[in-house]
Amino acid sequence: MSRKKILFITPPFHVGVVEVAGSWVPLYLVYLAGSARMAGFEVEIYDAMTKKVGFEEIRTKIEDSRPDFVGISSFTCTFPDSLRVLEIAKEVNPEIITIMGGVHPSFMYRDILTQSEAVDYIIRGEGEITIRELLSVLTMNGRDVSKVKGIAYRIGNRIVTTPPRPFMHTFDNMPMAWDLLDWEDYTYYILPGSRLGAVCTSRGCEQECTFCSQQKYWNRKWRGRSPEDVVNEMQFLNEKYGVDVVLFTDDYPTPDRQRWEKILDLLIQRELNIKILMETRARDIIRDKDILEKYREAGIIHIYVGTEATDQKSLDMIKKDLSVEESKEALKLLREVGIITETSMILGFPHETQESINKTLDLIIEYNPDFAHFLAIAPWPYSDVYEELRPYIKVTDYRKYNLIDPVIEPVSMTIDEIDRAIVKCYRKFYTRKFLDMLDEKDEFKKNYMITSMKLMMSNSFIKKKMGSITEKETMPTEIKRIMNQLMTG
Repeated sequence: MSRKKILFITPPFHVGVVEVAGSWVPLYLVYLAGSARMAGFEVEIYDAMTKKVGFEEIRTKIEDSRPDFVGISSFTCTFPDSLRVLEIAKEVNPEIITIMGGVHPSFMYRDILTQSEAVDYIIRGEGEITIRELLSVLTMNGRDVSKVKGIAYRIGNRIVTTPPRPFMHTFDNMPMAWDLLDWEDYTYYILPGSRLGAVCTSRGCEQECTFCSQQKYWNRKWRGRSPEDVVNEMQFLNEKYGVDVVLFTDDYPTPDRQRWEKILDLLIQRELNIKILMETRARDIIRDKDILEKYREAGIIHIYVGTEATDQKSLDMIKKDLSVEESKEALKLLREVGIITETSMILGFPHETQESINKTLDLIIEYNPDFAHFLAIAPWPYSDVYEELRPYIKVTDYRKYNLIDPVIEPVSMTIDEIDRAIVKCYRKFYTRKFLDMLDEKDEFKKNYMITSMKLMMSNSFIKKKMGSITEKETMPTEIKRIMNQLMTG
């Protein structure tokens, strides 16, 4: 009897703010595929998102693969396309068992199972053990899925949930299906010729930002992998697949200073020559000001620091345990040691005005990060801040809940005005930043930033949005000059 097969697919969803910089490894599927294979199943990964294919290509892949199971993961903005993938699987073969996991279905399982018969099972929360147990039970005679913790499913018209699955005590030495990726697809566009990998050094966050999905998904728990396991995986990726750029995918890799410094020390000792991209909290950068040189020596070239809002009122509303002064200090410290900095501001709160947006822009210019993003607040339907924001929600298409398209209409502004303000913030910030780039003395940083600017201007959502705004306005001469200089320089 042949082994049962599961095909994991990424939805064909695209959002420019992320994809402008690189084609990213679907790390969660590498974990799930490794776990399913360890349980004896044949496994495939089809990264439709990275391959930039559509639903017809996905249909052909399912027909050719002939899987017994199709699995997909979903965030709120990718949910409609993820659901369509599972609908296609059922159209290809109604006997295919479909499984959906991820942040959005973990909380919205009741709505999903009520509204669509294309989803057979939903995995709620951490999925590696659950997928293994669920697949094993589904292949048994007289199967009883009620014994599998952490799932939701239908029996007739009734929605059944099993008890939550406790988090794994450790996720060191996990089976990972790196060999199932088409590695030539993954590169960091800012460093041409690079091979981009992804490593999760920790899971969760103990903060309570009310707009964030991750603190809720991980139940405000934080777990870190051992430093040795993290660095061993990086060395394996480097030696086996030629990975020379790694994204640390965790939201918060640094709360345990002793563990974090051990990771840095091991990276320095092994001389892997891997460039590292990461994010962390401003407070930890300030805490680590005495070892920031180790960050550089370990290979960290680019750090995202979430500053999120201009005034303390907004920070307090979203329970961002951060002060404006801490953000300024952290970005200054990173700048001093030559690490490329990136941050973001969230716009479109109910109390937003043109004046508050101008203050946001002034502050981000004062912060002086190398890269800045101006994001539209997205009211995830399961987030702690959702009920407070619900009266202001004007857009219900989940595809728009992508941090780019405004979905909330403030009291004193229209959605269109927020959209236009976001683009104008980008335009004004990067007009100034371009002049700084030309004067940059560090050649690596200068080339990195100019390449990034070219990508943003030529490929990203900014160009599209700027085009829509300038249909009624003449594109500013300064922007035309910058774009011409970038494209011909």
